[in-house]
Amino acid sequence: MTERRYRVLVTDEVDPEGVAILRAHPDIEVVEKPTRPLTEVLEEIGTYDAFIGRSATRVTREFLQAGERLRIIGRAGVGVDNVDLPTATELGIAVINAPGGNTVSVAELAFGVLIGLARHVPVAAESMRAGRWDRSKLGGIELRGKTMAIIGVGRIGGEMARRARAFGMQVIGYDPYIAAPRFEELAIERVERLNEALERADVLTVHVPLNNETRGMIGAPELSRMGRQAFVLNLARGGVVAEDALADALTSGRIAGAAVDAFDHEPLPVDSPLRAIPNLILTPHLGASTTDAQRNVAVEACEAVRDALVTGDLSAAMNSSGVGGAATRELRPLLLLADRLGRLGRALVPGALSSLEVRYTGPRENAPRPLLLSALQGALRDVVERRAINLVNAQHVAAERGIETAWAYVEPRGEQGEEIELRLEGGERSIRVGGALLGETHGRIIRIGGFRVDVAPRGVMMVIRNRDVPGVIGRVGTLLGEAGVNIAEYHQARLQIGGEALAAVSVDSRVPANVVDALCTLSEILEVRQVEME
Repeated sequence: MTERRYRVLVTDEVDPEGVAILRAHPDIEVVEKPTRPLTEVLEEIGTYDAFIGRSATRVTREFLQAGERLRIIGRAGVGVDNVDLPTATELGIAVINAPGGNTVSVAELAFGVLIGLARHVPVAAESMRAGRWDRSKLGGIELRGKTMAIIGVGRIGGEMARRARAFGMQVIGYDPYIAAPRFEELAIERVERLNEALERADVLTVHVPLNNETRGMIGAPELSRMGRQAFVLNLARGGVVAEDALADALTSGRIAGAAVDAFDHEPLPVDSPLRAIPNLILTPHLGASTTDAQRNVAVEACEAVRDALVTGDLSAAMNSSGVGGAATRELRPLLLLADRLGRLGRALVPGALSSLEVRYTGPRENAPRPLLLSALQGALRDVVERRAINLVNAQHVAAERGIETAWAYVEPRGEQGEEIELRLEGGERSIRVGGALLGETHGRIIRIGGFRVDVAPRGVMMVIRNRDVPGVIGRVGTLLGEAGVNIAEYHQARLQIGGEALAAVSVDSRVPANVVDALCTLSEILEVRQVEME
């Protein structure tokens, strides 16, 4: 028997339809084994080129270091919390998951609970089991003609829109990070303000990642803007809808009902007050818990692992820039700088991002495209799940959102070092930000718009536009100091005396919103933005 070229270990009961894809290729040998103690896996993982599992087997640093031949880790699921991603990246092992496999299952569950709310299905079923006939008390409503407001018009939000139209609903959407063509493609009316979406919604459904911007985005003030007959659905992430505020809105009759599938703390505590609210449907994070979703994620992951092994296609890898091996290590400081520039530029461009261009000056002719991907990763990091965007799929994510991209290479002159310049456009505004690599390892921000600055891209950076008048630096420093904010670097730049100036301020921690508001009340301050660099 001829020995196969690639050996793949499959465990954790990955769906057979996915495994069959691997078995069908003549250059792949598949070994299926049930979940076993890590010590047993460590004894033989060094003989495999790839591993595919779900969540039962923890892919630790020890696991990865023992896998001397490992090139690919496949996760038949959305998350990769059981994989040591930094170590995999350090060792050059691509990590592949299946982010699209649960989309339909989540959308269908959302409509299942929505219909349950609209027609009182859970209450009706319970009353029948109790021997009652409460027909007169359980009159419901139709979905036809009602308005669904979708917060987050990504993959799942798009599926929600398609199904809402099938029910004859009006569909509006709020997502400041999605360009207009995406709304047009999905036949969603785009609203510019979250408050408008709230006020018009008969059904509010959220489909956004959980981050600093979205945590608690639907709280008491937002719920107070909704109609008393409105429903709220959270099948995204616990924390996007504030649980205390939702409970108060439901018990006070501020809204008619809600459904929650993801919680701040999971499993949901037995004594959680949410369990006692009758007009609230609770499900134990069932969004992806269908045989179809499990099959889909297995197929998606196994196809990607097969292609990565046989053809070298790493387009599904979460931790690959597409340049591979030693080239990745050499480019790492530049990739990090491009990521930070992307974060900075995005923070300075309000509204939906429409284009991003990268211009690289230096000796590495192969650098511009990976730098573009890294810049996109930084610019879009708070738009999608942080681990759902990487150096390989960044351009695809950008294309889905109608973001035009471009890159250019400029040959250096004389002793000129390596520099990166980004140009970002969004809404009515465009901005250029630039950085330079010093000593081959340390990046610096050297340009913001027309201003020359010099500050390290670390911690949290505040960008303050102000009038060039005496005392501004002192007042800003005093206000931050009184708030307990420690300043690491403060670089002030101006174009001309008495005109507009700009400060790039590196601080050790995120500045509270009330402090930012206080800065904005200073008469000399024109604008304050902050961006997390790490």
